[in-house]
This record gives sequence, structure tokens and C-alpha cells, in this order.
Amino acid sequence: MEDVVQFLNDLVWTYGIPLGGGQYIPWVVLLLLGAGIYFTVRLSFVQIRQFAHGVAVTSGTYDDPDDPGDVSHFQALTTALSATLGIGNIAGAALAIHIGGPGALFWMWVTGILGMATKYSEVTLAQFYRNVDEPTEEERGTWQQTWKGTVAGGPMFYIEKGLGDNWKPLAIFFAVMLMITSFLTGNAVQANTVADVMNAEFGIAVWLSGAVLAAIIALVILGGVTAIGRVTGVLVPVMAALYVIGALFVLAFNYTEILPTLGSVFTNAFNPSAGVAGTGAGAFLLTFQYGVQRGLFSNEAGMGSAPIAHSAAKTNEPASEGVVALLEPFIDTITVVTLTCLAILVSGAWGNPIPTAFDLDSGSVEYRVQGEGGIFPDAEVPEELRIEDGEQQAEAGDPQFAWRQAVVGSRFYTGCAGECEEDSDLQQPFTGTLYPQEGMAVSDDGTEYEVLYGQGVRSGAPLTRLAFERGLSPLGDWGGYIVILSVLLFAISTSISWSYYGDRCAYYLFGDRAILPYKVVFVLMNFTGAVTALTTIWTIGDIALGIVIVPNLIGVILLTDKIKDVTDDYLTRKPWLSVSQDE
Repeated sequence: MEDVVQFLNDLVWTYGIPLGGGQYIPWVVLLLLGAGIYFTVRLSFVQIRQFAHGVAVTSGTYDDPDDPGDVSHFQALTTALSATLGIGNIAGAALAIHIGGPGALFWMWVTGILGMATKYSEVTLAQFYRNVDEPTEEERGTWQQTWKGTVAGGPMFYIEKGLGDNWKPLAIFFAVMLMITSFLTGNAVQANTVADVMNAEFGIAVWLSGAVLAAIIALVILGGVTAIGRVTGVLVPVMAALYVIGALFVLAFNYTEILPTLGSVFTNAFNPSAGVAGTGAGAFLLTFQYGVQRGLFSNEAGMGSAPIAHSAAKTNEPASEGVVALLEPFIDTITVVTLTCLAILVSGAWGNPIPTAFDLDSGSVEYRVQGEGGIFPDAEVPEELRIEDGEQQAEAGDPQFAWRQAVVGSRFYTGCAGECEEDSDLQQPFTGTLYPQEGMAVSDDGTEYEVLYGQGVRSGAPLTRLAFERGLSPLGDWGGYIVILSVLLFAISTSISWSYYGDRCAYYLFGDRAILPYKVVFVLMNFTGAVTALTTIWTIGDIALGIVIVPNLIGVILLTDKIKDVTDDYLTRKPWLSVSQDE
């Protein structure tokens, strides 16, 4: 399974325009950035010109409760934001810095700015071509009507309606792929990270975390989009404020490091030293790829997911919801992701090894080799690795033990290194043989170990937690709990919103009868994600995310003339002025 997953991941996120030395600019990355540039130019930098107007529309100034739809502009934005303000902001941004170094943040900025134009384009189309199914008198106000919703929109609708019936197979392909993506990227990945954090911090079994989280998700999503809008309308502002305030305090306590850190972001964007997981000639592509990939995962621009949420907004003006949607990448990537990355960098958490328990059978263990292009994980897992007095005995080119993509350069101990334990008997350097394929080590005296100890780096959510813990240390040792709470809230809100994305795809493909079975499978996949290996879930999610971009952007690019016509008409008529005058 790992071989299949790695092949598909390479096909989607690695192969593209060859640069020599086995390095490529991935096709998906080129499509994403190229589309963002194209929409920015064709729509005359709409993300800049209409930014203030988007804020005004979101505030509710021009809302008309009699317009068709299920939720307000603000609730549509918070529903979409609850899907993007998730694990990508905490774990994904940290992973980009971990592997790509400070320069990855620059490429996340680029993805975010261009993504604002992409998001505007796809949401405007989704509003223009959405299906509005007004309930009958018998259905109005009933649980059935609330559960189903009155509108359905998204790429599958604008591909079929905008491009014609001949393009329906592409619309079906999109709906199938996004429904699969909803099970993984927007659901299993969230549950996986929650279970990982709860297990690492509190020793709670992953199955228990998965069961509780799945139950919470089920309670909300059975209420339909109206219930989702109400929950996210409260949850998103609260959780975002908590996280942002915490990050700002980290920066305030480390203010002398902010300017040097920003300088390193720009320097490393084009001439990187890369992250702890790669060096050398391949560093730029690591920085570029992880910046763009994690930026996309964070704001989902071009993916076609957010248009489904925005289609539910109450409005008669498609472009009015487009200007609301362009705020998403700014809030998500330019603001929250930036705060996460800066907190990690200024606090000294990045690349700084700390006492760590190496579970030898964990998905965090890899074996890496130093090659001409850098340090890469494409080596075969060795049958055995000799350790003498805690030191790996490896020749140049041999696989070396790595924890969370970073080669462990310090000694291995039979007990907790550093200050984790006071008993010196638990800090003896290990001498023996490590058997990677069996997930165990055997000392020369015959003692078997499933866990060794040493100095290891953090990645993902644990890295962000370490940054908050260190950055807020002047206030006490509780800073890391902000990240733990944020992980819980972000994961719940993301899964809730993604359930709606998937059920609209199920509705498009199979009709009303598919909605309840979809919700049941979604809840089961939430639990499955919690108990599945972290690296496998992340990789499969990235594959699905990359594939679903293609049909969506094909549709949006081919319908750009329609987007421009709707935009020009809206900005010429200025319908929001008549609302203000009426008031």
C-alpha cells in the first residue's frame, strides 16, 4: 500500500517540468499558480480592488433575508473558513517550515495572494449556476427541509451548466473525487491529528479520541447546513481569536527576532538552506513545493470545495458572494498561517532537538540517505543498523535513522535523555543492533527495546505547540495548551464543513437518497482516520487534493469570460448602493 501511495503522490505532486538532477516542478503546482496569475490579470487584480467591498458585504450591511439561500454572507464565510482554518494552519504550516525552511512561508504568501483571485472566480461561478430548490409549503420549516437545504452549488454544477452536457463526465469526476477528498483531507486528516496530539500529550488511546470526535461530528452534521452555519458562526470567530491572540503574544515576547526572521523568509525563498529534512541542490524545490502545497492545503483556493459552502449564501448577486470569498485566503494564509510560521521561527522551536522517545514502530520513523540533491527518504529500509555507544554506524550513502523526516544526529539512549528522568540508569547510551523492519532494537546483552530515546525535532502540530510553549514561557508553562485546544476546535469545525461539501456531491451524483448514507460513511471515516498511520493519511489526502484541482480549474478557466461579464455587470450597476439608500 505504501508503494502505491508513494507512486500516486509522485505522479500528482512530484512529476512535471524536469529541471535536471531528477527534480521537477509539479504539474499541479504549475496549474494552480498559473490559474491564479491568469484570474488576477483577467479580472484586473480583483482581490485588491474589491477587498474593502468584500469586508462590507461580509459585515451584513447589504443582507436581504428574503433572498434565496440557506445562510447569511457571514455564515457562508465562516462555514468555508471553518474548513480552511484547520489543521493546515497548525500542523500543515509547521510541516512546511520543518521541511522547506523559512522560505516556504514566502511561497505560501504567493499562493494566498493569487488564491484570492481564484477563490473569487470559482465562488462567483458557483453562485451564478447554483440550483435553488424552494421547499413546498408542507416541507417549509420541517426537519426534512432543514436537513436537505434549499440550494446546491459548486464546480459540478457550473461545469455541467456552464460548459454544456458534453462536459458532464468531468462534472461527475469532480463530484466523485471531492466526495473522496471529503472523507480524507477534510475529515480523516483532522481526526488523525487530534488523536495524535491527545495520545502524545495525555496518553489517551487513539480509538477513544476517534470515537468521541466522531460522535460530536455526527450530532452537528445531521442538522444540515443551517445547523452547520449556526455552529461555525460562533465557533470560528472564537477559535480564531484565541489562536491569533496567543500567536501575537509569542511575537511580542520575541519582538527582537521578528525583522531578522522576515529577512530570512525572503532570503531562503530563492536561495534556501532548506529545512531540517533537506539540504543542497534540491533545497529550492523542497522550499517551493512545500510552501505551495501547504499553502493550498491551508486556503483550498482552486480546489472547488469552498464554492459549495458559498453557494448556500442568501443573495441574488453572484459577485457579491465572490467578494466575500476572496477574504478567505487573506484571513487564512496571509494572516493565520503567517502567525504560525513566525511563532515557530522567532521562538527557536524550528529545528531545535529536544528529548524525545523514538517509538521504533511509529510512522514517524524513516531511513534517509544523503545524495547529491539533498537528504531524501527514497532509500530502502535497511535490514539492520548498528549502534555503538549510542552512535549510528553508517558509511557515506548508507540509510540513517530519521525521526519526523530529520536524521537523528545525537546519541541513542535506553532511557529518556536530557532532564526527562533523574535516574541516571535510564540514560545509558545504547549499544546493539536496530532492526527497522521489525520495529525493535536488541542490545548486545540481549535486551529488546521497542522505544529508544534521544534528541529529536518536532514537526506538525507538536512543533507549533513547542513554539507556543516556549514563546509564552514568560507567562508560565501553559502556552502549549492553546495549540491543543485550537487543534480540537479547528479539527471539529473543519470536519463539520467538509461533511457539507461531500453531501452536496452525493446529492449531485445520486439525489436525496444518498445524503444520509453519505453522512454515516463520513462519521465512520472520521473514526478510521483517527486510528490510521499519520503519514499515510496525510499523503493520501494530498493526492486527492491534487487530483480534484484539475477538473475544477479546467471548468473555471474555460468560463472566465462569464466571470468577467458577471463581475463587470455587478461593478457597473453597484446594486449595494440601492440597498443602502433604501435603508
